This record gives sequence, structure tokens and C-alpha cells, in this order.
Amino acid sequence: MNKQTFLILITSITALGGLLFGYDTGVINGAQFYLTKYFQLDAGLQGWVVGSALLGCLVGAIVAGPLSIKIGRKSSLIISAILFSLSAWGSGLPGFMPESVSLLVVFRIIGGLGIGIASMNAPMYIAEIAPAERRGKLVTFYQLAIVVGFFVVFLVTYFIGNRLTEAQNLEFGWRQMFWSELIPSGLFLGALFLVPKSPRWLSLKGRDEEALAILTKIHGEDKAIKESEEIKKSLKKETKGEKINYFSKGIFVIILIGSVFSILQQFTGINAVLYYGADIFEKALGFGKEDVLKQQVLLAFVNLIFTFVAMATVDKFGRKPLVYIGATGMLLGFLLLGISIQQQAIGFISLLGVLIFIGSFALSMGPVVWVVLSEMFPNKIRSVAMSVAVAVQWAGNYLVSQSFPMVTASDINNNGFWNGSLPYFIFSAFILLIIVFTYKFIPETKGKSLEEIEAIWEK
Repeated sequence: MNKQTFLILITSITALGGLLFGYDTGVINGAQFYLTKYFQLDAGLQGWVVGSALLGCLVGAIVAGPLSIKIGRKSSLIISAILFSLSAWGSGLPGFMPESVSLLVVFRIIGGLGIGIASMNAPMYIAEIAPAERRGKLVTFYQLAIVVGFFVVFLVTYFIGNRLTEAQNLEFGWRQMFWSELIPSGLFLGALFLVPKSPRWLSLKGRDEEALAILTKIHGEDKAIKESEEIKKSLKKETKGEKINYFSKGIFVIILIGSVFSILQQFTGINAVLYYGADIFEKALGFGKEDVLKQQVLLAFVNLIFTFVAMATVDKFGRKPLVYIGATGMLLGFLLLGISIQQQAIGFISLLGVLIFIGSFALSMGPVVWVVLSEMFPNKIRSVAMSVAVAVQWAGNYLVSQSFPMVTASDINNNGFWNGSLPYFIFSAFILLIIVFTYKFIPETKGKSLEEIEAIWEK
């Protein structure tokens, strides 16, 4: 197997963690439309069932850092695959036993643990094996896998939902939607045994010969020797026999910048649209129940297409230009949606606004955040720093997902002025903040090795 094929193979396998991320978080979208009615959930409980997995994601991201340092990126991903499978099996069980909503929440949290661990380790692993000139594109495989997961699960839930009657969907269709995740989670678990350990983790553990062997298989002998020396030099410079102080000014500022950039991804409102898309299409946009899942497939398709655009441009245009372009598009999309709802002029413009927002997010903050987080932190602190940044992102995700249905149902949002449009104007304000924050604090990392990026923070 040549270097190119080997690199693509291990990148694709690792990116399956993203597919499970997208599948597990997306399956709740189609399922919650029916299980909310089955369990007769109010807005608060609906937000809890949907958002409970995000608490697992938060905890998973927190433990992912020390777990990744202790047992490595590969072994951490294997644990996440096991958790995905357990969650998929258990989420379909409620309804056959007492306390079914609580049991569903428990298994959703277990799935969240898997997502949290994978969401930190998968993009970090890809960044650690990728050549500098292709790292942006290869890390974007992870985001592509996420949106493929969303797209596939929307097709699956659409197929299950249309094959059954509404009564059947309310009784057991949503359970089949959860169980469908057992197929990709099993594939991910088996394929991970073909993936080598991260060469930078091996160097961190003093296993330099093993690291060099893997780098040689990926990059060729000459480049592998050079990169191996850069890694050892970086680790030696950072270690010097001293314990790392994460609250020292230099390190804390880097982690803070990464964490703010990470949480701003969630404050765009992306997961309010992806998790509650069925409700938005039915209630806010006035689509009939028979069209809801069909519109979700359209939404996922746009997400997928524009992720391909991001893959083709992230290493050509750079990270920051994509954020500026995408943020402008997201702002336009939500303004179209918000104004059309506020003016009670719901129709094609409203749907167009949603699609422009989704396409613009997929072009920018979707992939770019994962690329930047996976490459911006120095070698010695990468696991812990990325763990913090990803945990903060999941906390933001939970906050948005838990509060969105309550804000949507609030008297303020439904008064004579806002007419249901308030959430989209709140999200628009955060999108403006993204442009300013990126301009002032995010470095351009296009084409630089991880060790060269590390040197940026020392200036």
C-alpha cells in the first residue's frame, strides 16, 4: 500500500468518529418528533431529552484529554465506538419498561460520552498524522463525516418514517431509528484496529522509534526524519523536566482563545436548526407533517454539498477567509428567516434563509473550527487544551439546545412584535461577534507544520 492510499485509509477510518457524531446527534431530530408525542413531553422535558446527550458529550470531552494522554488517541476512539454501540442499542428500549423516559436519557448520555471522546480525539489524531500542506483538507474529512452522518440518518429516518403509519412511528418507529446506528458504530469499532497509533503521542511517551516508523510509512523516510526531529525538539523545549502550568499567562491565553472560538460555533444556532429542524419546519415555517422529514433531507443535502466546497478551499484560501465568507452568509440567511417570520411573510424566502445559513455554516465554522482546534495548540498541551475547548463547545451546545424550545415557546418570542423570530436575531448577533473575534485573535495556520504554528504563539 503506497503512502497516499495509507494516509487516506487511516484518515477515513478515524473520520468515522465524526460520522457517528453526526448520526448520533442527528437521529434525535427525526426520533424526537415522534417520541415527544409518544411521551407527551412539554418544552422543558423535550429540551432535556434532546439535550441530555450533550451533558454526556461535555463529560466525555473533559475526560478525553487525560484519557488520550494515558492510553492514546486510537484506544480512546475504540472506547468511544463501544459507547456508541451501547447507546444505539439502549435508546430503543424505553417503552417496554417503567421509567422509560429516564432510561432513554441514560442511554443518550452514554452516547454523548462516546461523542465527547471522539470529537476531541478524531480531529486531533488526523492533524497529528497529516502533512502540513494537506492538513486542513484531511481534518475537514472529520467535518465531512459529521454531515454525511447527518445526511444518512435523515435518509434513514425519512425511510422509516414513510414506511410506517403515524401510529406505528409513535409506537416503535422512533426506536428503529435509534437501532439503525448499530450498523455504523460496529463498522467504526472493527475498522479502528487497522489504524496505527499517533506518532506524536508515541513521541510524547518516549517511543521515538515507533513514531518514526509510522511517520516513514505516511510521509516517506526523508520527511519523516525531519518531522521526527521537530517533534522531539518541540517536546524537549516544552518539558525541561517541569510540570506544565496550564494557568500560566501564555498557555491560558491560547486555551482561552481556542475555547471562545469553539463555543462561538454553537452560538451560531447551528444545532438549534439541526436538532429542532422538524419543529421549525412544521411550526415556524408552516410545512405539513408529511413534508417535515423531506425538508430535513434537503437541509442535510445542502450541508453535505457545501462541506465539499470547504474541503476544496480550506488549504487554498486559508482558515480566516472561509470564516469571513461563511459568517456573512450565515448572517444573511438568519436575517432572511428572522425578518420573514417577524413580518409573518413565511414562505420560500424563509426556507431559502435556512438553506443559506446551513450552506454557509458548512463552508466555514463547521469545518474550520475543528481544523483550527486540532492544529493551534502546542504538542505538549494539545490533549488537555483541546479537551477543554471541545468541552466548552459541548457546554454551549447544551445551553442552546436546552434553551431553544423554551425561548421559542416564551411569551416574549410570541408577542406581537417578534412573532416567533427572536432566536434568529440573537444568533445573528453572535455571528457578528465571530467576525470580530476571528479578525483579532485567530492566527492564519494555512500551510504551516504543527511545530511552526506553535512558534506563532511565542512571538
